[in-house]
Amino acid sequence: MGMEYYLSRNLPQYVSNNIKQCMVEAFTPFGISKWENLFYVVHPGVVAILNGIEEKLGLNKERLKASRHVLSEYGNMWGPSMFFVLDEMRKMSVLEGKATTDEGLEW
Repeated sequence: MGMEYYLSRNLPQYVSNNIKQCMVEAFTPFGISKWENLFYVVHPGVVAILNGIEEKLGLNKERLKASRHVLSEYGNMWGPSMFFVLDEMRKMSVLEGKATTDEGLEW
């Protein structure tokens, strides 16, 4: 017994084909157009989605490092994955001697 889910094999393509337009619509009204400067907590569902987001937004690999780590360590845990990503970001900040995650502060 447990939960079963079916992930469409087209989902990574849907995400990568639409992520940039979603970002433009969400952030242009605030004058934000540099995606590299944003704070990223991305659900680590599958590697192909993370790759597509990085590619389409031109992100440095460091931006999704926490999401990739959680995916490699625990797999896709559905909703709780986001809390694991946030915790991973917190742990990385502690190791780097930062008082905060230091994400997104440059904008």
